Amino acid sequence: MFKELGNMASMLRQAQQMGGKMQEVAAQLKSKRVSGSAGGGMIQVEANGLGEILKVKIDPTLSGDLEMIEDLLPAAMNQVSTKAKELHAEMMQAITSDLNLPGLDEAISKLTGGGA
Repeated sequence: MFKELGNMASMLRQAQQMGGKMQEVAAQLKSKRVSGSAGGGMIQVEANGLGEILKVKIDPTLSGDLEMIEDLLPAAMNQVSTKAKELHAEMMQAITSDLNLPGLDEAISKLTGGGA
């Protein structure tokens, strides 16, 4: 029984440490930048590590081709979203690598949209 209480106390301590690390990771992700592009760079999208879109650049030669812009923009945004999720997963795995919780890596992967 006392061994189980010790394990529970250890898990609670790890959870408290994890909360602080999560806030730190969120702040770091907000300051990091990822980019995506489509159409050979004719559309470029920049986001932070949280996946928030910060900037969209559209090549001026596309100014009269609304249909092309409408096709390329989602592709560039999906690319930048994928990169932000990958960055998030990498940072989460880095801070949880010392925790011994079965299934944690899989749970993080699912939360960040990665594969299992």
